[in-house]
Amino acid sequence: MPFERVKIEADYRAAGLDPTGCEPVLDCYTNMQTEEMGKRRRRALLIIPGGGNDWCSEREAEPVAFRFLGYDFNCFVLRYSCVKKRFPTALLECAWALRYIRQNAERFDIDPDKIIVAGFSAGGHLAGCMSNFWQSETLTKPLGCTPEEIRPNAAILAYPVLTSSREYTHGGTILNLLGGEDNDDELRSLLSLEDRVGSHTPPTFLWHCADDGCVPVENSLFYMQALSKNKIPFECHIYPSGGHGLSLADHTTQTWEGQYQPVPAEWISAAIRWASEV
Repeated sequence: MPFERVKIEADYRAAGLDPTGCEPVLDCYTNMQTEEMGKRRRRALLIIPGGGNDWCSEREAEPVAFRFLGYDFNCFVLRYSCVKKRFPTALLECAWALRYIRQNAERFDIDPDKIIVAGFSAGGHLAGCMSNFWQSETLTKPLGCTPEEIRPNAAILAYPVLTSSREYTHGGTILNLLGGEDNDDELRSLLSLEDRVGSHTPPTFLWHCADDGCVPVENSLFYMQALSKNKIPFECHIYPSGGHGLSLADHTTQTWEGQYQPVPAEWISAAIRWASEV
């Protein structure tokens, strides 16, 4: 399995952002091409871990990549800038990473038209932003690219933060995107992604636990409703219990007893099947 770590070199100043403390990287995990198996273009998965925009969870990074690698996906893990990094700092990094993957499609043996973003919790908000802001000049101008170069072809959102409604959001995630100060109602409103869904939004797979006490299930329900209203293909799984932050929900990512959840653990099989067909 070839591995490569790439330093993300986004032009923050061109986007009016402070680059201080920004050291994002993209880890690339690719299946080897062999004469026995033949050369073919695989799907690519850009994995975006959660962590409340305070850190990037390791449990939602490499273990997820390894699972999808075994099903013939080539995987990329984005470790983005966190902690009071005002929007769109991390989104600019995500767009840079997506463009890099697409530009290197031949080298990575991937299909440039089959690139999926997969985000967990706060990373789900970043994946949701990528799904809905890929056409925005906020990204294309600083990157000097076309919208099509940074367009995700599909999205997987795992117990995602998607709304910025004070009643249902995860406060820490949104507060970090506001730069640590909750004094910008216009930006807060922009970050409610259920209101950003439109014909440009890619097909989406969502999963959530109904008893999630950290990121309420309404985040996925509101977004699912918006997808349905806009006739965007989607699949959604709401599991009755399991809480938050399960990652693969099995022993490979378990850090305490409650994170082993056999029923929600079914999400990974469903997502692999969906991503292979979408």
